[in-house]
Amino acid sequence: MAAVQPVCLTFDNGPEPEVTPGVLATLRRRGLPAMFFVVGEKLRDPARRALAERARAEGFPVGNHTLSHGTPLGRRGGAEAVAEITACDALLDGLQEPERLFRPNGGGGALGPHLLNAAAARHLQAGGHTVVLWNAIPRDFDDPDGWPDRALAQHAAATAPVLMVLHDLPNGAMRHLDRVLGRLQDRGVEFLATPPAACVPILRGAAQPGLGAVVSPDPAP
Repeated sequence: MAAVQPVCLTFDNGPEPEVTPGVLATLRRRGLPAMFFVVGEKLRDPARRALAERARAEGFPVGNHTLSHGTPLGRRGGAEAVAEITACDALLDGLQEPERLFRPNGGGGALGPHLLNAAAARHLQAGGHTVVLWNAIPRDFDDPDGWPDRALAQHAAATAPVLMVLHDLPNGAMRHLDRVLGRLQDRGVEFLATPPAACVPILRGAAQPGLGAVVSPDPAP
């Protein structure tokens, strides 16, 4: 029988007043860890800022998911990409302590050199950031009712620890969250508080194996 792989849960693109409180309540009721990667410009809204503060106060790490979640950073100029990171860090204003977590946006969940450019990678290393990627995308963001089966199937097929990306967005997908988590717990899944090493190309500023695969090179002079 194949080993049951552990799962690290992460939630992107919030916080959203219609959804994030329910996600937090579900995690708390089940006693599960998770990470939240927030879009910086949403923190300009006091209600959304308060939700990020609540998540952190309840013990959930909060990370930077760029300022605007626009064009992936590997397809931008160096200064523009760095500004997307620094502006979001400024809006987080201490919520990242003790670790400065960062997740690039993938434009649909694909991995590759479109995620970061060389300037962004250098900035993240210099700033001591930890970059958290993924290996399971159930696509709850565009299939709010079909994602649970996909999430469970991705986990069942996994041969390594799973880092799953979900989204606390107001599209109805998270009404299935409790059921999915229950099914995973029924399988005996261990839920991880820290990301699997294979999904971390930069750890507290230090380059890790696989970083080059997610960084577009500097343009030729």
